[in-house]
Amino acid sequence: MRNLLPVLTVVLVIIAVWYLAAVRLNSAWVYDQAAREGREVMLVDLLGETLVQERPVLPAPHQVAQGLYDGVFGQKVTSKRSLVYHGWVTLSATLLGFVIGSAAGILLAVGIVYNRAMDMSVMPWAIASQTIPILAIAPMIIVVLNSLGVTGIVPKAIISAYLSFFPVVVGMVKGLRSPDAMQLDQLRTWNANGVQSFGKLRLPSSMPYLFASLKVGVAASLVGTIVGELPTGAVAGLGSRLLSGSYYGQTVQIWAALFAAAILAAGLVGLIGQAERMVLQRMGLAR
Repeated sequence: MRNLLPVLTVVLVIIAVWYLAAVRLNSAWVYDQAAREGREVMLVDLLGETLVQERPVLPAPHQVAQGLYDGVFGQKVTSKRSLVYHGWVTLSATLLGFVIGSAAGILLAVGIVYNRAMDMSVMPWAIASQTIPILAIAPMIIVVLNSLGVTGIVPKAIISAYLSFFPVVVGMVKGLRSPDAMQLDQLRTWNANGVQSFGKLRLPSSMPYLFASLKVGVAASLVGTIVGELPTGAVAGLGSRLLSGSYYGQTVQIWAALFAAAILAAGLVGLIGQAERMVLQRMGLAR
């Protein structure tokens, strides 16, 4: 209970500030309507009308919660209005992109650690690649791939992989280089070759760094998928819910989709955290 109290306190403060902000931002519409009808706005009327608007500037927390509930439980899973359906579309591209990006990041990290030429050439390019805004490069990737006849989930997965590979590269390089010189020298005295040094020392030492980078990478991968859905005018996926909500001024729909994406990201990070505990316990590295 003591551990939950600080968390609950922060959550309650955020909700309170959120409600105050919703009243403040949505009050302009209430005053405008009251001026047209020639009536005065009392505090009770202000609080009531700002928190139940159909298209508020800032939806109140209970409106977002209702939107999430309706999107998850109020629709058939196959419905185009179901957040479960759109979440699965986004999740499938995210997982594919995450696997591609993580595999590429691990392979590049191994090459960078064992090959000085790759360290001097690939690593700077990997860093430079992250300076390009994803909103600028995503439409170009989609246009080029569409011209080659590649459509569907693959373009979104490539954009997703583009964002997820960099944290994995950096974390894995740091992890593979974490053994100190004394440990490496000891393996040499045992006549261990490069493969044995990698399997017995470098790879186990890199696991905590790898899983930490995978948590960052999977969240970035989800962001990449949603960004990839935006310039295509997608009809499915959480990005499409954001687009349609912005087109028709459905702010509750936008916020519900945002929270659905956040919940999805938290679930993916939680799964990787669970896998981390299992792997580290198996390797005897867990605290």
